[in-house]
Amino acid sequence: MFKSAPIALVTPAIGAVLGALGPATNHPAPGVTAVTDHVIASGPSTTLRYWTAERMRRALIPPRRQRSNPMTGMSGPDDAGQDTGAPVMIPGSAPAPQSSRRGVETPGAPWTSRGAVRATTGKVFFTINGADYVCSAGTVASANHDLVVTAGHCAQDATGTWARNWIYVPGYDQGRRPYGAFAARHLFVPGRWSARGDENYDVALVVLATTGGRHVTDVVGAQGIAFDQPRGSLVYGFGYPAGGRYDGEHLTYCSGKTYPDSHKITHDEGLRCDMTEGSSGGPWLTRFDAGTGTGVVTSVSSFKYADDPATMYGPYFGNAVRRMYARAQGA
Repeated sequence: MFKSAPIALVTPAIGAVLGALGPATNHPAPGVTAVTDHVIASGPSTTLRYWTAERMRRALIPPRRQRSNPMTGMSGPDDAGQDTGAPVMIPGSAPAPQSSRRGVETPGAPWTSRGAVRATTGKVFFTINGADYVCSAGTVASANHDLVVTAGHCAQDATGTWARNWIYVPGYDQGRRPYGAFAARHLFVPGRWSARGDENYDVALVVLATTGGRHVTDVVGAQGIAFDQPRGSLVYGFGYPAGGRYDGEHLTYCSGKTYPDSHKITHDEGLRCDMTEGSSGGPWLTRFDAGTGTGVVTSVSSFKYADDPATMYGPYFGNAVRRMYARAQGA
């Protein structure tokens, strides 16, 4: 079974968690619409050769890191809002309670229908500090036909280290690569994620190289992407959870109306969902048509609180993500 880059659990209280990476580095706070990017130096063929079946099977869970000092800051009026503190990030997850609430259709189930979402959602493999991880991602429409959206921590870790050997496998299913694999050539994250690990901005846009001369969205299609959308909408979240009752081999989904952060620590939106590690970065689709498998991406799976493992949180796509998208789709 795959071990994977987890959905991080966040403790509501500010404190310290001992970990292999040591304390977080303090950086000046950038503007809320600042964008940080990284061009991948290695060629796509080298990256694709790196990912043997054995390496994919041995993907690891990231180490913990210590964050001992709370940081505060204010976002712009059209974006996430106030960051009331720096939650401690703890890898791992726990089983979700079985009781239902908020009219959610399903907390986590295999996606068995056909439709575009099977091809436009995929699994991500990457390396940070010599260890190999997995996440989820989805293609979005773009001018360059090369763009996928995922979580920020699936492209750059909390110390600011960029991922290497980054590939996207659209339509992944039980080890199969029905549409091949695509290597990253350019990574983008919001400045607030890069500098502060701000969960309000845990989003990345990754520009892929062509494979066999073909762009990824020309091969598998793409979902729409939208910004500044109404909160509390019905969404479908997709991904490849690998912990708990999941094995990381099948496309899984949750659906329901989103709701505010119950701890009031972030301005993210919550979704009733028991997906676990490995589903990080999976797309959330609004205005989703289950028959055609099409919708509009308005968030991605980001984190859970330790005391509420039944809720997945995803960042709100505001001005910061809009500006990052404008940069990435032209890269």
